[in-house]
Amino acid sequence: MSTTLDVWVSSGSLQRHATSREEIADLLSVVERNLAAAQTSGLSDDWKLAIAYNAALQAAKAALAAAGFRVSPSEKGHHYRLVESLRYTVETPGRDVDLLQRMKKKRHVSDYEVAGAVSEHEAREMHELAVRIRDSVVHWLRKQHPDLLKQ
Repeated sequence: MSTTLDVWVSSGSLQRHATSREEIADLLSVVERNLAAAQTSGLSDDWKLAIAYNAALQAAKAALAAAGFRVSPSEKGHHYRLVESLRYTVETPGRDVDLLQRMKKKRHVSDYEVAGAVSEHEAREMHELAVRIRDSVVHWLRKQHPDLLKQ
């Protein structure tokens, strides 16, 4: 894990970071809120994907914080770095990290370029991916950093 993350620190992409139970609890709370909100009926598929994508991103942020890092505030493409960090923190399978990177692009297109670019299937797939990422982060936290989880 640390080799790649340490290289990112050396390049200025990441900073060392001391987290707390409160920070991890707050991030996981956002994950849960967003997973629930992404299931709200009446929302467009674009919004459902964006909300579920944010849930996955916050889970990645929690794992990175627990590992002792955060993305540098000046880092351009910080979402890319957060998503990629899942490979090195909780060892998310490459296919899921690659899928999350594709969903990041899809979210960008639907947010900034073309409304209605997301299908119902893609929104559902993003939600399922966010749940998998949340589950792997929580499992990893229980195993590697139980002191960071609220009792």
